[in-house]
Amino acid sequence: MSSVTFYKWSDVPLENVTPVLDRKLITGERMMLAQVFLKKGCVVPRHQHHNEQLTYILEGALRFWIGEDESEIQDVHAGEVLYIPANVWHKAEALEDTLDLDVFSPPREDWLKKTDDYLRR
Repeated sequence: MSSVTFYKWSDVPLENVTPVLDRKLITGERMMLAQVFLKKGCVVPRHQHHNEQLTYILEGALRFWIGEDESEIQDVHAGEVLYIPANVWHKAEALEDTLDLDVFSPPREDWLKKTDDYLRR
């Protein structure tokens, strides 16, 4: 039987990924919740993953380029959500200082193991 776990974001450690990107992670068995803090101008390079992703912008705005050729552009502002299916190429840039809440299913193993080299460059 699984147990219920309570979290306070203030108790979750902040991981400094790059000088312009920090995050906090909470992981269950089949999903992950991440607070991602991006400074204006931060670029998340083009990548894809087998995880489904929901990105909910709490503060600020991100511009996404979708597809291997980056032909689709979508701006997502505070109060808006972007769903990215598994294996879809995407890239993002913070249009201003941004706090987003990402949900992944299954959890991002590369984030947990810190093997997300595409992000750490």
